Amino acid sequence: MTKKWLTFISLAVALTMLAGLVAGCGGSTSSKPAESKDIKIGGNYEMTGGIANFGNQTANGIKLAFKEANAAGGVLGKQLTFIVADNKSEPAEAANAITKLITQDKVVAVLGPVSSSNVLATLQIAQDNKVPVLTATATNPKVTVDNGKVRPYAFRACFIDPFQGKVMADFASKSVKAKTAAIYIDNSSDYSKGLADVFEASFTQAGGKVVAKESFLQKDTDFKATLTKIKATNPEVIFIPAYYEEVGKIVKQARELGINIPLLGTDGWDDSKLVDIAGAAPLNNGFFSNHYSSQDKDPNIVKFVEAYKKEYGQEPSALAALGYDSGIMIIDAIKRAGSADPAKIRDALEQTKNLQVSTGILTLDANHNPVKSAVVIEMKDGKQVFKEKINP
Repeated sequence: MTKKWLTFISLAVALTMLAGLVAGCGGSTSSKPAESKDIKIGGNYEMTGGIANFGNQTANGIKLAFKEANAAGGVLGKQLTFIVADNKSEPAEAANAITKLITQDKVVAVLGPVSSSNVLATLQIAQDNKVPVLTATATNPKVTVDNGKVRPYAFRACFIDPFQGKVMADFASKSVKAKTAAIYIDNSSDYSKGLADVFEASFTQAGGKVVAKESFLQKDTDFKATLTKIKATNPEVIFIPAYYEEVGKIVKQARELGINIPLLGTDGWDDSKLVDIAGAAPLNNGFFSNHYSSQDKDPNIVKFVEAYKKEYGQEPSALAALGYDSGIMIIDAIKRAGSADPAKIRDALEQTKNLQVSTGILTLDANHNPVKSAVVIEMKDGKQVFKEKINP
């Protein structure tokens, strides 16, 4: 009896082990990750902090591009999922955000951040993980080229500082007919410092003279002492390549000091909060370079503006338009790559040519920078008015 039971138990154990082995094999097959039904794109944006308006506007443009693509059937038969991480408008947080997006969220590409300083803080991480970064808005040349070498995983949808700085230098000398200029920069911003260098070089090359060069830091609030120094040098224009938060305060305080000369800036001025901070009247005789004008009657711009207004109930800024453009660029790259593999997306981005985006026709050059036009916007009674268009 005991022997029979031992035989029975041995057989039961053998069957149990066999069943476990079969289950293990079967489990191995069933535990294999199912192919994802979506394509995850990361967004590293300034959702809070000093330039949160810029971050939210740019992200909104991307969301619209993705919504339209998903409604049309998606990309490669899959839906696009946009995962946004808040970098709090700080470089260190931007580095944390891209690390999370790549290592935890497993995105195949990262869009953003907005500012050049924040983008620069992310690029080594992207390079190490071989995930492409496409910024819609960062204009510092170092974003795509470092010490003469092209960064293989860095791309942008906007023109770069040398072009933008030259546009405003030419505007100062040719349109305003200025012979002297002062430059007032944000010394905590790579964006601001890069623009100032190009403006100075281009303005002096055209025969102008920079009579004052002063600086401030982000989050400063009192600019009157420095503005008084600038006023004493009697410049015919003041170039202020900075972001709307500080620009608004500078413009307001400059006018209070009786500085009524033209104030010139760049795309960092482009935000409705600028008027809230500075006031409509102080901004009169203010001009800045930008990536597009919503007043342009180009059918592609009209279509984008109408779609954005319908989605968000407001007119899109240039940041929103550039965000939309970057969304179109990544969609186009994935389609041409025929894959959501980051390396193949990178290769396809590099070959972007004659792509229709909201701000025009875009082709990336050998340095991963787009060849495109710029516009100069004039501020009149708190409203942006198209002044002139400058081709590259």
